[in-house]
Amino acid sequence: MTSLFAALGSWNWLILGLALIGVEVLAPGVFMLWLGLAALLVGLVSFAVGMSWQTQVLLFAIFAAVAAPIWRALARRDKGKAASPFLNRRADALVGRVFTLEKPIQDGSGTVRIDDTVWRVNGPDVPAGSRVRVVRADGATLTVAAE
Repeated sequence: MTSLFAALGSWNWLILGLALIGVEVLAPGVFMLWLGLAALLVGLVSFAVGMSWQTQVLLFAIFAAVAAPIWRALARRDKGKAASPFLNRRADALVGRVFTLEKPIQDGSGTVRIDDTVWRVNGPDVPAGSRVRVVRADGATLTVAAE
């Protein structure tokens, strides 16, 4: 076993790094990527500086241990930034907007056309053509108030 570790050279670390990154591509989870980058970094450092296999393994452990907190910090920082906060919640994006009724609200129910979609609305009875403000979205039904 010692001879195997003694034979670890720079190329072996680079191959291991590429293999770990390849595993990340096949089964994404962003964990193997950092281990792969740590292995590539050990390979590059060992090209520049001649090291024993023990030092190489220790350096890999250090790089891998440092990469995990860096990944967590990056993941936490980007978590708050949503490119589309209303993605898959289209109705929530309509709250607060004002529209014109297509069909009157009678007995608490009517319709409004928004872009290319007709939405069911609930609210006080008002005639067609009236301006209403969306106050709440509940699934595919909007609750409106007269403007």
